[in-house]
Amino acid sequence: MVVDARSVRIQFESTPLPKLIIQIPCYNEAETLATALSDLPRTVTGFDSVEWLVIDDGSSDETVRVAEENGVNHIVRHTSNRGLAYAFMTGIEACLARGADVIVNTDADNQYRAADIPAITRPVLEGRADMVVGARPISEIEHFSPVKKLLQKLGSWVVRVTSGTDVRDAPSGFRAISKNAAQRLIVFNNYTYTLETIIQAGRKNMRVVSVPIRVNGDLRPSRLVKSIPSYLKRSIFTIIRIFVIYQPARFFGWIAAILFSLGFLLGLRFLYFYLTEGVSGHIQSVVLAGVLMTMGFQSLLVAFLADVIAANRKLLEDIRYTQRSTQGENGNYAEARFSRKAG
Repeated sequence: MVVDARSVRIQFESTPLPKLIIQIPCYNEAETLATALSDLPRTVTGFDSVEWLVIDDGSSDETVRVAEENGVNHIVRHTSNRGLAYAFMTGIEACLARGADVIVNTDADNQYRAADIPAITRPVLEGRADMVVGARPISEIEHFSPVKKLLQKLGSWVVRVTSGTDVRDAPSGFRAISKNAAQRLIVFNNYTYTLETIIQAGRKNMRVVSVPIRVNGDLRPSRLVKSIPSYLKRSIFTIIRIFVIYQPARFFGWIAAILFSLGFLLGLRFLYFYLTEGVSGHIQSVVLAGVLMTMGFQSLLVAFLADVIAANRKLLEDIRYTQRSTQGENGNYAEARFSRKAG
């Protein structure tokens, strides 16, 4: 069989390069958005086209006007504030609808260096990763308090344990996501998407890579960290919720084991005194032992039920992914959810 080398070269050269869309969730970001947009690239090595998409999460300031004036290609608007996690997922849906092969998520406060976008997209382009998370130099960021630095490291550790990945900076919002990975993502948490999306990726056997990135100076206080007590409470709740959703059998199993063990030990205590002293008494130990062992047994039942529910949720996620990928191949992503502004 003879192959025309020139035709092969022409066919290869005519293959279109992937499309990159950079999305920015925004809520009242008129003061910082222009600065963030001024650093975004219009061309990135390895991509045929680069577009910008802003998700306006019900802003009451001039966020939309600033986006329009700075050449944003697409603007997706919420009529009311839905929260960062919801805005992130709206952006993912909008990017997929607009034919993105790779999606980069960044912040409107210009926290991350846009010059590092080629670095976080390269592993996706090379087929080495489905999701790339930019790892900030946490210990070197001056405006992070010691408590926040500790919580950032704790959150990353929880995510590594739960997801089986080696992400060094799980709360980082600067990340690149392949089309296939984006189609599989769904966020249950209303507070933030950062931890949950990594856990989902790890549990779905996606390849998750960390890449060192740089950060810019602080332009405004964090919207997620209104105060250290509030951040601590939300972080603890998020971590617990992650375990409940993604490892329910282990979470409730440990509760069952602790309660049942305490009840069993109290029962042994009563038996010891009964056999050695030979007199009645210590009835409180018997009652408390019975209550604890009953609670332990009930927690074990909850563990089994939660595990069944988790398996059902995984099945629904697989069905959702199949529908998304089919719609993407046919170009049938619904546009009714989005209002579009062409830049």
